[in-house]
Amino acid sequence: MKATDLLMVMRCLGASPTPGEVQRHLQTHGIDRNGELDFSTFLTIMHMQIKQEDPEKEILLAMLMADKEKKGYIMASELRSKLVKLGEKLTHKEVKKHFKETDNVFQTETDVPSSGCGRRKDDTRMDDLFREAEVEPNGKVKYDEFIHKITIPVQDY
Repeated sequence: MKATDLLMVMRCLGASPTPGEVQRHLQTHGIDRNGELDFSTFLTIMHMQIKQEDPEKEILLAMLMADKEKKGYIMASELRSKLVKLGEKLTHKEVKKHFKETDNVFQTETDVPSSGCGRRKDDTRMDDLFREAEVEPNGKVKYDEFIHKITIPVQDY
């Protein structure tokens, strides 16, 4: 497999590496970003990535950083802003693909295009989760409930 395809392949298989994490994996195995990796190395990298991931904890830490007063919620408008500005930055257009803000309430758009992996069954599930985000009338999102909903494992049957 080409090293340049590693990020996309890992994400298509359910991992959530950042470009920096993929680069570190490649460096660990002495693979140039324009090089290739064999299947055994790919499996090792996937194992290492999945072992280190704790999306619920990572998202909670990000929300706690935004919730300076420790009230247990984040404003929907601030969540939108964080998605655009922090971490693996999303463009306003990418955020709009997932959210439509109306009166400080997020609603999903159901015709979200896929992201290189084809439309997976968990894409539809993610649409449903954002629809159920439980944004209060005052625009607040209780992040513990939101995190729990978006990190529930996808049923595979």
